[in-house]
Amino acid sequence: MLVWMDRLARILAALGGAVVFGVAVAVTLSVVMRIVGLQGLRGDFEMVEMSCVAAAGLFLPLCQLNRGHVMVDLFTEWLPRRVRTGLDWIWLLGFALGWAAVCYLTLQGLAEIRAYGDRTMLLSVPVWWAYIPSALGTGAASLIAFAQVFVLPRQPIVQTGH
Repeated sequence: MLVWMDRLARILAALGGAVVFGVAVAVTLSVVMRIVGLQGLRGDFEMVEMSCVAAAGLFLPLCQLNRGHVMVDLFTEWLPRRVRTGLDWIWLLGFALGWAAVCYLTLQGLAEIRAYGDRTMLLSVPVWWAYIPSALGTGAASLIAFAQVFVLPRQPIVQTGH
């Protein structure tokens, strides 16, 4: 397996985990503040919204690396291994192209939202910031899928959990 794929996927997933952890701490703090009679953190729900988008995008490359997407082999399990491998290759190519398309469209959306100057209501954070991790994640997932298609076509599915 190419080392860069593993490192890239793990770094982005770690960033996604840090985002989830950070927003979990902020929401917990906000709830505790409300329980003790203080005003909660302003815009805590906006933080949750933005972080969900960021984390979801950042977890995609690790999912792609592990080929952890839902696979339904109900109709193909009876086929010879070579045929199933060929079908898996076609689906992998589809994922690579699909991630590339989603990345492109995310970047288009980022540019459009940035041009509008949209900001969140309470925190006044530029909405386009949430698109950056998604573009990174879908772009990295696409690179990893293309590498799996063209660089490692004969490699078995490798779980990266050590």
